[in-house]
Amino acid sequence: MDFNLTEEQIMIRDAARDFAQTELLPGVIERDEKQLFPSEQIKKMGELGFLGMMVDPKYGGSGLDTVSYVLAMEEISKIDASASVVMSVNNSLVCWGLETFGTEEQKQKYLVPLAKGEIIGAFCLSEPEAGSDATSQKTTAIDKGDYYLLNGTKNWITNGGNASVYIVIAQTDVEKGHRGINALIVEKGMEGFVVGPKENKLGIRGSDTHSLMFTDVKVPKENRLGEDGFGFKFAMKTLAGGRIGIASQALGIASGAYELALKYSKERKAFGKEISRHQAIAFKLADMATQIEAARHMCIKAAWEKDQHLNYDLSGAMAKLYAAEVAMNVTVEAVQIHGGYGFVKEYHVERLMRDAKITQIYEGTSEIQKIVISRAVLKD
Repeated sequence: MDFNLTEEQIMIRDAARDFAQTELLPGVIERDEKQLFPSEQIKKMGELGFLGMMVDPKYGGSGLDTVSYVLAMEEISKIDASASVVMSVNNSLVCWGLETFGTEEQKQKYLVPLAKGEIIGAFCLSEPEAGSDATSQKTTAIDKGDYYLLNGTKNWITNGGNASVYIVIAQTDVEKGHRGINALIVEKGMEGFVVGPKENKLGIRGSDTHSLMFTDVKVPKENRLGEDGFGFKFAMKTLAGGRIGIASQALGIASGAYELALKYSKERKAFGKEISRHQAIAFKLADMATQIEAARHMCIKAAWEKDQHLNYDLSGAMAKLYAAEVAMNVTVEAVQIHGGYGFVKEYHVERLMRDAKITQIYEGTSEIQKIVISRAVLKD
């Protein structure tokens, strides 16, 4: 086993760290408070290749491995999880799905500008009554010959207001159950497609989360991804990779909070010495560092398995489950170490604590990850 990173991986990690510190850190508190989408920062991320990291260069991507993606996601997430979720969705869900299952025409039309960061995409699965239960799609895509007639509502869609391309999961044949579901590429501006108000959220407040409404939207047949009825499999395969992205986001939130707590503990004095020299604080830091290191290894292992074209369903689910738990644990402790200052926005840790919670919910709740894991371990 080789635990060393390649020169290229180190370069990508350091570039992401530098970008996060110089471009994302200024204004991050204001963006959180005012729910401002980081438009300029996302544009720069696209120019640097962070929005199409794993896409083949012939389609405008950076052609990097998944390990590099995890390293970059961690660094971006340390500073601004609202920016990193845009990066995760565009890379893991939209670009990967299009490159893996799209036709050449779909790749040229949609993947190229997405990978270059000229536009961003959204992945539309969740509904008012179909979050974890993805088979219960109420959104319908009725086959009308050369097009589908799309009707329904999607909830909690990341990039909902700023995306140009939306991958929408919808039911075509109810009698076939999950085998009657399709994945369609929908463009902003199609007649009958309306973006609802932005959600007022606990965390990742800079990212734009919206409901989407479709009323008799005509989606051309050539915008279907895969064969008829492939939509559910498409969603599950895509989300398996998405777990790695969100796991690395959770890892970044945790490591960002830990670094702030460690620094503060060496500066703050109580009872005549730095609080880091009190065992109560030192042991907290030891636990935090250990949990983060374990989560990092799990994220990188899942990414490595993906790069080796192995089955990463189990490792990805484990990484997301554990990293999300670590993110919550570590951020709560970071606030505690900061004491009263931890409750104040200017010290950043309270925002990281709020941001951490969503990692246990979206792209498969922690309970769903346990279902995936338990099925795998009980299979034999």
